[in-house]
Amino acid sequence: MDEIIFQDHLMITCGIEIKGSEVILCLLSKQDGLFQIADCRQVRHPLHNPNDSESLRKYQFMLKKLFEDYKVERVVIRERPTKGKFAGGSVGFKIEAALQLIEGIQVDLFHSSKTKEILQHNPMPIPFKDTGLRAFQEGAFTIAYAALSEPTAEI
Repeated sequence: MDEIIFQDHLMITCGIEIKGSEVILCLLSKQDGLFQIADCRQVRHPLHNPNDSESLRKYQFMLKKLFEDYKVERVVIRERPTKGKFAGGSVGFKIEAALQLIEGIQVDLFHSSKTKEILQHNPMPIPFKDTGLRAFQEGAFTIAYAALSEPTAEI
């Protein structure tokens, strides 16, 4: 019983990497300097029919429900360039907008330079391969770790 109450006070951060037409996520929390990876029923969520507004609404609702179910308080998205060789695609930006418009959730974009700076001062305590996460989740994990490690994150 005490453990459940303890869990309710944990702030869960969801790191998100948008690749193509899907989000890849990682749920991470930090308490007393210790990080904990939360299990998640599904870590890849593709958006089908991105040109259909009803499909986009259902996608947004599904993500909002997932955030509610796991008590996510903050979503951090790995920012993608809008132009150039590594620019994100239009579907990815639709997904990003759908995430940013979910009410009741703090959504932040982290530029790669900000992430690198945070990781320089707060290196990961273990190699990614030792986290038990799937290889494709590394970007989402890294962004969540950086968000929880930034100096303003600890109050």
